[in-house]
Amino acid sequence: MTQVKICGINDPAGFDAAVEAGADWLGFVFFPPSPRYVTPETAAALSARTAGGPPRVGLFVEPTVEAIGNVLTHVRLDALQIYGAIDALAAIRAAFGLPVWRAIGISAPSDLPSTVQPANRLVLEAKAPAGASRPGGNATTFDWSVLSGWTAPGPWMLAGGLTPETVATAIRQTGAPAVDVSSGVERSKGVKDPALIRAFIAAARSAGG
Repeated sequence: MTQVKICGINDPAGFDAAVEAGADWLGFVFFPPSPRYVTPETAAALSARTAGGPPRVGLFVEPTVEAIGNVLTHVRLDALQIYGAIDALAAIRAAFGLPVWRAIGISAPSDLPSTVQPANRLVLEAKAPAGASRPGGNATTFDWSVLSGWTAPGPWMLAGGLTPETVATAIRQTGAPAVDVSSGVERSKGVKDPALIRAFIAAARSAGG
């Protein structure tokens, strides 16, 4: 069954909908320029809405070990999704003993990674457009056909521009074992829509067998 991460959760309605719909991971964004940014305190308050439940993933951009450590003093995280800072991934992984997910922008077959190290999981999405203020897919998809013939070197997930309407096709075309969505389940920028969260997870489940 295809696993689903709902990222950029920043309010109780989005959090509760993701939990109730059976998301496999809940993502908090600790990057101030993002419209989905939450403070460590807000993330802690949201996470406290349910004991246990889906693993929590913290998204960081070019973080220092100290910055991650500060977040972890407020909220428990189960994995760290990192943009950039490739040279620091091993140190981050060692410092906290948490799985590290490496986000990679894809636009051509040459961008596809041949190893998962030093991370534990890869997140594949579109390269950020030129001049973008934020990394990541920025609600755009890449040409999924570039994945044809690629042998994943380890655990990975597909992200970037996915919606309830497109996720089933994406899974069938790429064979992605997991998918990650943020803006595709929002009613407006940074505001999650519970109905879209439920629809996305249902569509991913139906496609993943």
